This record gives sequence, structure tokens and C-alpha cells, in this order.
Amino acid sequence: MQASNRQPPAVSSHLSHRLLSSSLQTDAHFRLLVESVQDYAIFLLDPLGNVATWNDGAKRIKGYEAEEIVGRHFSVFYPPEDVANGKPQRELESAAHDGRVEDEGWRVRRDSTRFRANVVITALHDQQGELIGFAKVTRDITDRLRLAELQHARELSAHVRAALENERATIARELHDDLGQQLAALKMQLARLDWPGAPGESVQRKPAATLALQTQIDGIISSVRRIAAGLRPPLLDELGLYAAIEWLVSDVSRHFGLCIRLKLEGEEPKFECAAATSLFRILQEALTNIVRHAQASDVDVVVAADESIFSLNIEDDGRGASLDVPRAADAFGLLGMGERVHQLGGVITFDSQPDEGFRIGIEVPLKNIVTSIPK
Repeated sequence: MQASNRQPPAVSSHLSHRLLSSSLQTDAHFRLLVESVQDYAIFLLDPLGNVATWNDGAKRIKGYEAEEIVGRHFSVFYPPEDVANGKPQRELESAAHDGRVEDEGWRVRRDSTRFRANVVITALHDQQGELIGFAKVTRDITDRLRLAELQHARELSAHVRAALENERATIARELHDDLGQQLAALKMQLARLDWPGAPGESVQRKPAATLALQTQIDGIISSVRRIAAGLRPPLLDELGLYAAIEWLVSDVSRHFGLCIRLKLEGEEPKFECAAATSLFRILQEALTNIVRHAQASDVDVVVAADESIFSLNIEDDGRGASLDVPRAADAFGLLGMGERVHQLGGVITFDSQPDEGFRIGIEVPLKNIVTSIPK
């Protein structure tokens, strides 16, 4: 059976507008409801697609005053490419044939900006079944689309972070276990070498160059271990988050001359591996920022866990910053910390003023980051 090609009857725009308006006026309560709705554009079209009524929601979403738009064809709300391929007319024909049509796509405001919209067009008939126009409901879903894109970006970010952590762990193991062991073996072989002594000597002494070479190998081994620990400290996997934090604070303090006071409060929970890694990286990023930018001499780090909340607070006595000033395009430190905390379901706060230091406060529900909550 072929689909019907029934076209909307040719009703004059003036007559259809009068019929629709009079129909709407018969129910004052319904009219008041429609006109007061702010979140949806709800209006009527005549059978030709000309705007017959206008509500406050339509004004807010599309930007037209009633006197500017009533009587104009509704195709003005569509992008030029949709108008060119006949989409507005096809939607009217589909609504007339099927009773209603729903669409999601781009629409155009009065100022020519675009927004993503969910649109429902419903055919309206009189008591004799004759088409007298269409009801059109438009909802701006741009924010919902942006939220979905943001959620996708966050999921992708979490995936990239996990892949990066796995790669760091792999490289750290290769450096520590493989290269470190080979260097240690090389040092042992060098120590066992027999060196020819002078005629008549009973004790063979090693040249000074060989001793210097052993010292150099010791330095390389130390560097390899430090680099491997920076990629992923073995303590994080072997002894847990608190031990890794103690190592990190000691390492930063020793290498950069900072006075870092660490306070661990409460019994250490059994953290999930990914959560422990994220919390460690947050503190590592905070201390890195202090070293690079704060010009601080004293830092206080307080780590605490109670029955329901894990908290991490970092405060320095450095030059501080104005939080109202936009960050540089390449400044991702605070943004990265915030994203990690968000992925853990926690909150992060920043407090600072120029010349008054910088404070970072983090709170995460314990149930989000532990394998079991201690009783």
C-alpha cells in the first residue's frame, strides 16, 4: 500500500490564525498555562506553517517578540541547509499524515545563533476532522548535549589517566627490576675482576679509574631508582598510600629544601588501587606546583580519615595568587587536580590571596575510594 500524499488543505493564513486563536481563547486556564511556561516554546502554526500564537517560553528560547514573529513562516527557525532541502515542509507533511512528528536537531535564534532542540509537531483538527493547524513544542537541549559531551570527555580522560598510570607502572618496573639489576650485576662483575699487580706484589690493587667507575655505577643505580620511584613509587603498591605520601614528602623536602610538615590523622583505610594512585598524584601535583610557582619555604600537609570522609589539606606560605584572574592556557595543574577529585566523587576547594599563601582542601566520601569501610 502506498503512503498517502495528502497535503494540508489550502486555508488562508488570516482565517487559520483567527480559528486557532479563537479556539485557544475558549479555555482561559489552558491559555494562561501555555503563556506562562518558560522552559518550552509552545505555539501554534496555521496549516501553511505560519506562526499563529507565541508564548513566553518561545520568546526566551528563540529570541523573538510576538509582534516580530506571528504571521511569519516557521522555517525561519531552521538552519539554511535544512530550509534548502525542504525539511520544514516535510515535517509538516509528516505531522499531517501521521498525527505528529518528533525531531532533534539544530535550530536558529533571532540573533542567528544555533541551539540544539527537541521538537514535537502535532496536527490539530476541527470537529469535522479538517486540519486547522499544528501545535509545536520546542525544548532547548543544548545544555543536556554539552553535559553529555562533558561526561564523555571525563570518561575519556579517566581512561587516558588509567592507561598512563599502567604505562608508568610498566616503565618503572622495567627500570627498577631489569635495568637496575643489570647495573648491579655489572658492578659485581667489576668488583671480581683480577688486575695484574707489580712484579713481586702479593696483593693486587685495582686502579683508581676502576674505583671511580664503580662509584659512577652506584650513581646511575641511584638515579634509576629515583626515576622509577617518580614514575610510580613501589611503596604505593607494597605498603600503601600513607607510606608513599611519607616518601614523597621526604623526597620533595630533601631535593628542594622545603620544610614540609606532614600530619597523618586516623587509621589508614584499605584504599582501592586506582583511588590510592589518584590521591597520591593529587598531592604530587600540589607539591610540584608549590616548588615551581609558590616561592614558599614552609608547607603543611594534613591527611585524615574518619568513619565517612577522607580529607587532604595542603597549605603553603608562598606568594599566593588571585583566584579571580583567568589561568594561563597551559596551566593545567589545578584543573587536573579538580578532575581527579571529581572522578572520585569528592569536592576540592582553593583559597588564596596575593602574598597570603595557597590552600587546597579536598574531601572524598570514604565509600568511594576504599575496598571496605573499617568498623
